[in-house]
Amino acid sequence: MTGPQYQAGAVDLSALGQSAEAASGEGRGFEPVIDATEANIEQEVLRASAKIPVIVHVGTQRSPDSASLKAAFEDLARGQRAFRVAYVDADTTPAVAQMFGVRVLPTVIAIAAGRPVTSFEGNQPVEQLKQWVEALVANVGSQLEGLRDEGGDQDEPAQDPRLDAATEALNRNDFDAATRIYDELLADDPKNADLKQARATIGVLRRLAAQGGDPVADADADAGDVDKQLAAADAEVAEGAPEKAFARLLPLVKAHPAAKDRLLELFGLFDAGDPRVIEARTKLASALF
Repeated sequence: MTGPQYQAGAVDLSALGQSAEAASGEGRGFEPVIDATEANIEQEVLRASAKIPVIVHVGTQRSPDSASLKAAFEDLARGQRAFRVAYVDADTTPAVAQMFGVRVLPTVIAIAAGRPVTSFEGNQPVEQLKQWVEALVANVGSQLEGLRDEGGDQDEPAQDPRLDAATEALNRNDFDAATRIYDELLADDPKNADLKQARATIGVLRRLAAQGGDPVADADADAGDVDKQLAAADAEVAEGAPEKAFARLLPLVKAHPAAKDRLLELFGLFDAGDPRVIEARTKLASALF
């Protein structure tokens, strides 16, 4: 069977990041305090943490310390957009509490880019809690993109014409020109996650444009050829199956640094809070250490 041919023009770079925007809650109004459940933890906690830090408070109504901490977090979070507080009731949602491996109630875990960055157990004085939150926002939140200002849909500026020029360059397979444009855009807006994803995509498109035949079939027929596995992973990502690409490369990362580098590059094409990326990053850490 003849495999698909990959062309840069077939990839809509303008669509990159749309799922992240929707998942962060920007399209329907930001809620600074939520109750985390099995139904919403992926979207409202993990994905949202790609934009802002999410403070997960695992507690119980049976604990006065937990009730005090919950009230303090609600007061700190009210009316701001720099972080979110997600309360997990260990009694009514034990499966969610178990996800965080807590041993003591209450326990607080700060999540950023889909990963825990700091935590503490037990209650804290309000002033210390305020300082902890301020430090989290300053040191971790500053590394994330943040939420758009409210009303951004009405006042959103026109698209930068350089994005159109980048798309035109990709449509004619001029990857060098597209790279230069995205480098210029990132110099003006270095924290823009959508631009970073688009810039990372160019490397994949460049490699796919040079491929002939069916990279996946070629790799499956020659499992020992690392270069073919790398090419197949690119193809699987382009086909919308990144989980297959990650699964293909993970067994190779310890023996082949190129596989680890390619895997990290492919992670950059997706939101840090994407559950497929989170799962693969966890497996990567296990494979390396």
